Amino acid sequence: MVKTLAAQLASVVRSRRGRRNLHVLGRFLLVLAMMITVYSVGFHLLMQWEGQQHTWITGFYWTLTVMSTLGFGDITFHTDTGRLFSILVLMSGMIFLLVLLPFTFIEFFYEPWITAQATARAPRQLPEDTHGHVLLTHNDAVSNALIRRLAQYKYGYALIVAEVEDALRLHDFGLNVVVGDLDDPETWARMRVESAALVASTASDVTNTNVAFTVRGLVKDLPIVTSASDEASVDILKLAGSSFVLRLEEMIGQSFARRTVGGDAMSHVIGQFDDLLIAEATAHRTPLVGKTLRESHLRENVGVTVVGVWERGHFEAARPETEIHDNTVLVLAGSKEHLFRYDELFCIYNMSTAPVVILGGGRVGRATARALARRDVDYRIVEILPERIRDPEKYVLGSAADLSVLEKAGIRETSAVIITPHDDDLNVYLTIYCRQLRPDIQILSRATHERNVATLHRAGADSVLSYASMGASAIMNLLQGNKILMVAEGLDLFEVRVPPRLAGKTIAESAIRERTGCSVVAIRTGNGIEVVSNPSAIFEEGQDIVLIATAEQEQVFLEIYGKAAGAES
Repeated sequence: MVKTLAAQLASVVRSRRGRRNLHVLGRFLLVLAMMITVYSVGFHLLMQWEGQQHTWITGFYWTLTVMSTLGFGDITFHTDTGRLFSILVLMSGMIFLLVLLPFTFIEFFYEPWITAQATARAPRQLPEDTHGHVLLTHNDAVSNALIRRLAQYKYGYALIVAEVEDALRLHDFGLNVVVGDLDDPETWARMRVESAALVASTASDVTNTNVAFTVRGLVKDLPIVTSASDEASVDILKLAGSSFVLRLEEMIGQSFARRTVGGDAMSHVIGQFDDLLIAEATAHRTPLVGKTLRESHLRENVGVTVVGVWERGHFEAARPETEIHDNTVLVLAGSKEHLFRYDELFCIYNMSTAPVVILGGGRVGRATARALARRDVDYRIVEILPERIRDPEKYVLGSAADLSVLEKAGIRETSAVIITPHDDDLNVYLTIYCRQLRPDIQILSRATHERNVATLHRAGADSVLSYASMGASAIMNLLQGNKILMVAEGLDLFEVRVPPRLAGKTIAESAIRERTGCSVVAIRTGNGIEVVSNPSAIFEEGQDIVLIATAEQEQVFLEIYGKAAGAES
């Protein structure tokens, strides 16, 4: 506390304005001291004239009690001259001590000191030795989710804010903020952009373009990630210098389409590690329903490995005794040839003629519709705003809370409902409503904020995709060099270096699943990535392993085996 106060005072003294303010305050205090001294001398002279004797300390005591209006009354004059002198001291004291002194103190000392405190909480530059950090430009759901992921992997970051008041407010929320204008090259120089690991801008398309252009003018090879709401902005952002442009609405729409059971039972690739493809496939209406993974013989017959299953929004790591149900979504790992053989076997199943119902015709709703159309899956969009209707044959005008509107869209016949509005409260309402209407239906819902994901699952959603998590995971994947793949909300595939303490042990001996909850999916060897199917496989020093886990399980792994495991990969 004392050191902090001393540092802030030193900051005030070092600034030009601070020195000027202290000089003014010093002159005022000097005038006040001279006034008190003159009044004390006058007190002695008048008291002697009246025949009273007092010490010099008593003179200063009387002067201060009168000037401060305390007026104890234990020492008084007996003549009118003395009383007139008392009135003069009283009036001047009221002006100097009760009016000018507080104003001068606040204006020339307290306010600069508060400003110095604010400057300490919201600096305008980063230390010279800062490196490997991530620079953010906008405080939104995506940035907040990314900040949590950066903390998990021990990356430094700074959120650039234009206004000091906003910076102080965000600082009080625990964010590492720096004050600066995004369109000023000097700001980025003070942010040590030349030694940064990545710049992520998730503001408006216009702001993102300015950020990319400004940063690229300073650093030629720095990864710059920007988001884009408008498809036309993608090319402009790339021309401005953006290395990667994220269209989160399209990403969510594609993910919804992959998870929809209303189309086919074919596998849909969601990511890859080199030649290893990760895909999802619905078991709805296939011969797999009712069997365990051991009984399915998928690895023996087609070569794919089931690394986990989704059941009503809950992920379970694959075990031989895991049973496949009608609503199960399989998470598969294998080569392109393996997935092709899987599709040959199951492409004839799960064909539905009833259209998928999409609630909301905004960007996410339209992106979902386009992705379903590419799969030749029919759909109907329920939209309350007439100006959003593109194709009257595919749209139903009205409120999604109106039963007649939902019935017109096909809620009674469809096998899946996709809820896409930007309002999480509305999405919870619609999820509960649709679940009551059709207890057997598949419900997929969007969440803008991560905190509402669990609420939507409790409301009855089978799968929830968070706008924030998807954006944060995509940026984190770019930062880590494509070492992290978001399988679904709260579930990731991530690649790490074999921790030294596990080298030479088998998967069974390592007890990774028992200790952390993470499951080993594959091991990278000299011949590429190989899917792990045998717990007797041995971890070798220098190898990389691919794990599947929830965010909490991933955090446990990093805490037990250290950041080095993630940093080396």
